[in-house]
Amino acid sequence: MRLRGLGAIVTGGGSGLGAATATALAEAGMRVAVLDREEERARAVAERIGGVAFALDVADGPAAERLFPAICEAAGGPRLLVNCAGIAPAGRIVGRDGPLPLAAFEQVIRVNLLGTFNTMRLVAHAMAALEPLEEGERGLIVNTASVAAFEGQIGQAAYAASKGGVASLTLPAARELASRGIRVVAIAPGLFATPMLLGMPEPVQASLAASVPFPARFGRPEEYASLVLEIARNPMLNGCVLRLDGALRMAAR
Repeated sequence: MRLRGLGAIVTGGGSGLGAATATALAEAGMRVAVLDREEERARAVAERIGGVAFALDVADGPAAERLFPAICEAAGGPRLLVNCAGIAPAGRIVGRDGPLPLAAFEQVIRVNLLGTFNTMRLVAHAMAALEPLEEGERGLIVNTASVAAFEGQIGQAAYAASKGGVASLTLPAARELASRGIRVVAIAPGLFATPMLLGMPEPVQASLAASVPFPARFGRPEEYASLVLEIARNPMLNGCVLRLDGALRMAAR
């Protein structure tokens, strides 16, 4: 897919992986709609890259259905969706205060898995109506899984389940949407320098970074964005979950 002049939508675009991806896509010549639950963060990124900002809770089905026609129009017909919106609260199944509240588990599934599916279904519908590009391609959807989908740690039951769902969604979605010329790929990042990790104490950050075999550091959001660009440019990447983790394999704790 030749990106220049095409439209893109990035969820969670107000910070971290999403902000870096929105920036890279704009630099590649795409028209970018930046979505984030925090409107000010979305607007700040959009203004910096020349995009358009929208405030949206990705897991709110009715709100997304109302807003997505305007989002798709702002993107000029979306050819690329990158889902970076997500949360990662920790919580043991049985903790000191008893069982994990069901609402806490539900919230993580709602944002990370239902939110991903919600935007995917709406954008895929819009993509299917577009004229095909080279090789019959109409669009690409890149979802964000996590290495926790495969090696979830103690305290990550909800997060690992949500990201495992995103990973498992990839192949059936790619198979179903293939007839419409739409590819679906997931990226499973390891430890990346996002606000969540950078908010931890320095000794904890150093210990986590040292656990990555090579390079022994946190991944940079720009490296995630670079992989999105490569996926977009390589039409044979479809129906797969790509680990981006420096050979990291998470321990139990």
